[in-house]
Amino acid sequence: MTLSISLHLLASAPQAGNLHPSLVPELGEEGVDRLHRQLVARVLNLPPLGFSERIFWIEDGPDEALEALAEDNDWMVVGQPVGDLGERMRRIAALGLSENDAVVLIGQYCPTLDADYLSAACEALDHHHAVLGPTEDGRYMLLGLRRVDPRLFEAMPWGSDRVLAMTCERLQELDWRHGLLPSLWVLDSPEHLPRLGRMGIKLGVV
Repeated sequence: MTLSISLHLLASAPQAGNLHPSLVPELGEEGVDRLHRQLVARVLNLPPLGFSERIFWIEDGPDEALEALAEDNDWMVVGQPVGDLGERMRRIAALGLSENDAVVLIGQYCPTLDADYLSAACEALDHHHAVLGPTEDGRYMLLGLRRVDPRLFEAMPWGSDRVLAMTCERLQELDWRHGLLPSLWVLDSPEHLPRLGRMGIKLGVV
């Protein structure tokens, strides 16, 4: 890794019940909480990959088990800043860039996010001002930046299928070179649960 890059995981505490409610009829509330915890734990267990720092920004915490896992894996645990999702992302990116060449922001809902994907994002930042990890439904689950501008986060329809396209449009308006990684899927409906089984992931096993 030629750049100094900090990695930032934005996630919420499982007991907050913030995983998509459409999964509750299939798994029950306790099952959804266990799956939520499992997805966060998968990210926390990824290898360090040479990141200058790894910060776990937890919302609606604390969560003693996940915080202990994070600390065991050399993540710094911090409460998320105030504001909507865009404002939180902007503030986290700006903080990371204050002491590093680049930042990578990721979420918790992508079971296929792995070390190779993160490495590809870091490599892309060698040649781009920004890199995006698209999702199949028109959003993104990874954002890498070498600079920050509020326009990437303001008045964005978070959660809609327009987020990726609008972000790319704004990057073009800023005249920033940006790259797109391969699309991944995020777990947000019962139809996605069989994919976990095909990956060998057992529900409820952290």
